[in-house]
Amino acid sequence: MDTTRAEPGDGKNAERLTALSDGIFAIAMTLLVLDVRVPPGLSGDGFRDAVREVLPDLGAYALSFAILAAFWRDHRRIVRLVPRFEGLSLKLALLWLGMIALIPFPTSLLSEYASEPLAVAVYAGAVCVTNLLELAVLGSGLRGARSSRPGAEGAARFVAADLGSTALVFGATVPLAYAVSPATAMWSWLVLLPVKAVMGRRSRRAHGP
Repeated sequence: MDTTRAEPGDGKNAERLTALSDGIFAIAMTLLVLDVRVPPGLSGDGFRDAVREVLPDLGAYALSFAILAAFWRDHRRIVRLVPRFEGLSLKLALLWLGMIALIPFPTSLLSEYASEPLAVAVYAGAVCVTNLLELAVLGSGLRGARSSRPGAEGAARFVAADLGSTALVFGATVPLAYAVSPATAMWSWLVLLPVKAVMGRRSRRAHGP
């Protein structure tokens, strides 16, 4: 039985997908913080050492939380542009949600083995693939259904550029982690901050807040 096709006359599959995605995002974001803890019963010196040791965990948590929040925001934008998901767009959306649920795993690798090229490459690769899948969801959804909302075409271009720039930066740092160093690859992710700021200002000027 094919469960990927929407029932005839069912206009609520986008809302159902959003409800499912909200639940997955909530679980993934909660799992991120589980590795951030300090053991009880430590001495003064042990406590200070434990706090220092947990700082990489906090950094990885903050990074992944921000990335997941951006994915959630872009998903909301895509749902406004593509009110109906079925066939290929629905399959891609479910595959994308599977990657969202997986993000806590590369986050734990990054927090524990940030000096290892493989850990950084796995994290960057996971973020890159997740962005590409979300971009594919947008593209397949727009091909399947045209949105009549004013400014939809410009909004779709902005979301595509936002996702594409993130995929490009994280994807480029996969070989960089091996060719140069894991630290250089991770610092390179900061390139996205000015890029996103410029894109956001242009979008607000073109489409309003």
